[in-house]
Amino acid sequence: MALKLNFVASRADVAQKSLGMMVDRYGNAPAESADAIIALGGDGFMLETLHSTQHLPTPVFGLNRGSVGFLMNEYAEDNLEKRIKDAEMAVIHPLAMTAYCADGSEQKALAINEVSLLRAGPQAAKLKISVDDKVRLSELVCDGALLATPAGSTAYNYSAHGPILPIGAEILALTAMSAFRPRRWRGALLPIGAKVRFDVLEPQKRPVTAAADSTEARDVLAVEIISAPDVEHRILFDPGHGLEERLIREQFA
Repeated sequence: MALKLNFVASRADVAQKSLGMMVDRYGNAPAESADAIIALGGDGFMLETLHSTQHLPTPVFGLNRGSVGFLMNEYAEDNLEKRIKDAEMAVIHPLAMTAYCADGSEQKALAINEVSLLRAGPQAAKLKISVDDKVRLSELVCDGALLATPAGSTAYNYSAHGPILPIGAEILALTAMSAFRPRRWRGALLPIGAKVRFDVLEPQKRPVTAAADSTEARDVLAVEIISAPDVEHRILFDPGHGLEERLIREQFA
């Protein structure tokens, strides 16, 4: 029995061209009734697709029409249904961010990769970090800091010299970006159930922006982050190329 597939694509020309060819060949079922959602694009588009379809139980199979494609599979038009039937599934849980802004508003968002705080002015940010309501670092002077999931540990976190986390490890990476004081602080590993809070010190003089993946909150006073185990994202990978294998392989690149 043929699979019902739903195709979505980024705005890139190569992705749009592939979309037309795939739909002509396999059809295009509604996402709500599809057996799998096929995302044509890069890692950024994969994150967009996972966020926009998180209300559905349907797994997402990415085909790389972007650059790095860490969350994507190799693009090919043939044997797509067989690849999906044989695919390995990774189930990941996002982080839930609540950002408290200077204008009195609260902004909530989910992050599959990481929640990051970045200085928004010429001066370094000053952050106080609490874990489970206990102050762990009274003042971190830095360009920014982030909390990354295992799935996101090879992205921004790795670029900031944070550790790569095994996909099955129930830990989060707390990583500083260009830490000035304490100069030698290199971050921390926290249990996945931890509640992490960043308080922005001197927010008017040293404004800070927070982002959950691509959802941004400006002029934040504080940011609280917890894991969201009730939200599941299902990603499909070709056999032998699953997320766990990719995370291990990345450490030997």
